[in-house]
Amino acid sequence: MQENSAEIIEQLNDKILNLEQQNAELNARVKWYEEQFRLSRQKQFGASSEKTTPEHINLFNEVEEIANPELEEPTVETITYQRKKKQAGQREDKLKNLSVETIEYRLSEDQQVYPCCQGNLHEMSTQVKQEIKVIPAQVKLIKHV
Repeated sequence: MQENSAEIIEQLNDKILNLEQQNAELNARVKWYEEQFRLSRQKQFGASSEKTTPEHINLFNEVEEIANPELEEPTVETITYQRKKKQAGQREDKLKNLSVETIEYRLSEDQQVYPCCQGNLHEMSTQVKQEIKVIPAQVKLIKHV
């Protein structure tokens, strides 16, 4: 029995060592992933370091370096113009000579009843939509009421 229990204890010790080694490897791997995550966050959202050198500062100043300071500055020329203001209601003037065709849309008698009290509907307001219909050699104004 003692040989058997000694053998079991040795197997359990080997298993414990194996599990401790696996645990250490997994902890090291987790730390590595956490560091990679931290670095990617730092790269994505961290402050960027854009350092300027003297060459960068003078990059766009070559014209000032080669320009002649004794030359006179150019004068600014102002250009103004006038335009004719569009008149309001100009469309109505153009449409007044056209023939008018009016199409009325009305509800039938059985549709002119309130659903709740079965009373008759009355006309409250109308909406008018105008469209221009071009017929070859004929132009009409059609009013939808």
